[in-house]
Parts: sequence; C-alpha cells; structure tokens
Amino acid sequence: MSIGGAIALVLAALAIFWCIGAYNRLMELRNRIGAAFGQMDTALRQRAEQVQRLLEILRFDLPSEQITLDTLQAAQVESVAAAEAMRPRPTALDSIGKLVSAEAAQGAVMARLSALLDQHIELRERSDVQPLLMELKSIERQRSFARDCFNEAVRIYNAAAHQFPTRLLVGMYGFDVAGKL
Repeated sequence: MSIGGAIALVLAALAIFWCIGAYNRLMELRNRIGAAFGQMDTALRQRAEQVQRLLEILRFDLPSEQITLDTLQAAQVESVAAAEAMRPRPTALDSIGKLVSAEAAQGAVMARLSALLDQHIELRERSDVQPLLMELKSIERQRSFARDCFNEAVRIYNAAAHQFPTRLLVGMYGFDVAGKL
C-alpha cells in the first residue's frame, strides 16, 4: 500500500469515528431532553390528580361557579392529552406547541380559581381544601423546575446540532431542532 493510500485510509477512519461520535453526542443530548420531560410529565400527572380532587370538593361547595370549574376540568384534560402526545417524541415542535398552549390555558383558569377562593376564605381554609392547595403549590414548583431543566437540555441540544461540522450531519441522521416549553 502506498503512503497516499494509507493516508486516505486513516482520514476515512477518522471521518467515520467523528460521524459516530457526533451521532452518539446528539443521541445523548436528545435523551437528556426525554429525561427532563419525564420529570415534568411526572409533575403534570401529580398536578392532574390534585386538581381532580380539588374539583370534586369544590363542585359541591361552589355550585354557582360550575362554568369556572368545568373550564378548569377541560383545561386539565387538554393539558394531560398534550403531555401524552408529547411522551413518544418530546422534541417534536408541534407537540411542544400544544403543551405550551394547554399549560397557558390551564394557568389562566387556575388564576381565576385562586381569585375565587380568595373571595371564599372559609373554603380556602377548610381542612380538606388547604392541603390540596399547598400540594398544588409544591407540585407547581417541581413542574417549574422540571420545565427549566427541559429548556436547558433543549438549549444544549440545539446548540450542538447547529455547530459546524455537526450541522452537516443533522439532516442525515434525522435529528430535528427541539422546541422549548
């Protein structure tokens, strides 16, 4: 084998190893996004359970506010459905958009419910309502932290996917840009 052939073989081997390394790095970063979404998904499920319990209690005590409670129920169902749709591919932009929209709608209704409970202090202070509200606050902090972790994982993944020369391989490997929550 000539020196030129040996150099070409070494360069080809280096290119192959670099491609494998770039692929593995992108896979690891995409898996981190999935793990971060898993934490957020857990918080979303816990919140759904607590909201359902709260709704069951409040339906009897606030019969005049059924529209608000029904709106919260619908927003909760939409949020859960959006999270379920996102589970298989937590980097899919359309799924992320649906979850962001559902979370915004639910947040608006939760703010209305909080204002309503501020008008009914005796209801807020009841022994069966107060622990649920405290648990919801705790879950919301967990969800917010998990969302921040998710967005940081997305930022790192997107930065790696846009770096040259890895950017040349992104389309070939089938990696897409991930969206933030």
